[in-house]
Amino acid sequence: KIFQAVVSCIGGDGTIYIIPKSFETALNQLMAEIQNTFKGLGLLIPYCWKKGEACVVRGSDTVWYRAKIVEVNGTTLQVQYVDRGYIESIPQCHLYPTTFYTGIPPFCIPCQLHKTLPIGNFWQQEAVEYLQELLKNEEVEIHVKELPDNPWGKLSISLYFGGMSLSSFMAYQKYCVAEDCQDIQKLGVFEGDLSPSYLLQPLPLPGETFPVTVTHLVSPKEVYICLDSSGKLTKCSATERAASCDSESLNKALKWCNKIVKTLPHLTNFKKELPCLAEYVDGLWYRAKLLSVTQLVPVQILVQFVDYGTYLVAPTSRLRHIPRHLLQYPVQAVRVLLAGFRPASDDKNVERIPYSPEWSLKALWTMVDCVEGKRLSASILTVSPEVTISLYGDDKNLVHLKLIEMGLAELDQ
Repeated sequence: KIFQAVVSCIGGDGTIYIIPKSFETALNQLMAEIQNTFKGLGLLIPYCWKKGEACVVRGSDTVWYRAKIVEVNGTTLQVQYVDRGYIESIPQCHLYPTTFYTGIPPFCIPCQLHKTLPIGNFWQQEAVEYLQELLKNEEVEIHVKELPDNPWGKLSISLYFGGMSLSSFMAYQKYCVAEDCQDIQKLGVFEGDLSPSYLLQPLPLPGETFPVTVTHLVSPKEVYICLDSSGKLTKCSATERAASCDSESLNKALKWCNKIVKTLPHLTNFKKELPCLAEYVDGLWYRAKLLSVTQLVPVQILVQFVDYGTYLVAPTSRLRHIPRHLLQYPVQAVRVLLAGFRPASDDKNVERIPYSPEWSLKALWTMVDCVEGKRLSASILTVSPEVTISLYGDDKNLVHLKLIEMGLAELDQ
């Protein structure tokens, strides 16, 4: 069985506690009922607690949780939150004995990685801390491999985060040995000799009108667009639905990659068009491709972020190998030319775009104002030799009309 779950806790012994997404509604209902039943402080009179006894515990967030006594140690008790998995030492005044809700099974499931042997036969503290940092409160995909011998035993699972196998990843980190590590080769995080490439984004048919956002402008006429399924101009086409699904999956995969990016090797091959991960100015890592070496000492590389169209000159410290599974998603940004206008022959503005001097900087900034943050729509006119589109604003008028009104461009038939 395969299902989505949230990792609630990593036990000190490496046990992974998960809450299936399908349990969330029932768990929330139970939590609401517990809050209504138990109010105020815990039991303030002396009480003889026993190991294994059911109780409710008032957490540091002042919320009541189901728990059981794990160990009695004077005035402090060690309890386990039965619906979360974690163990904590709590003063007696924050607990209340109860037989309420004991007939409801725990909502979290203890799990172990299938056919995965920790180095030294038990999970080292460093590995446990790494698992906690990586997985706690994150949504993951669970593949059930083997049921436990008894109802309270651990479920044997394969766990995937952002398309990556946890067993293979931890084996690569030298924390364990996994019997089935074919994932490592498949992911190709560590292979520098291959020359992989990105998939291109499939486009709607010429003549169809579809919602887009502009992610980058090279000049008023040359821009990068992304298909925008949230625009809902009309019924979404299959191409737009697929693009939306790809974008959502890609964002999840990139989120995970940002968590593990320090484990990915730095780039040593600087072949043109080579896919990689690059760190943007916001401190996050995105998919990119190499364009050229702009400086040798120190080495500076010009890269393009393929899902936005933007460029950056970066040192090698901000470039890393890209996991192969990130190549399965088509590039989100498509380079297009806008039809219907050309630079004004009598544009007297002195400041020009250095790499495209036929256009004034004023024309570029005016076009930025026309498209930035706007709900736009497009229609493809030609796909060869270059993708050419008509681009419309949220008022359904062609975006370049503003430039023509201001004398910054003229109509091109």
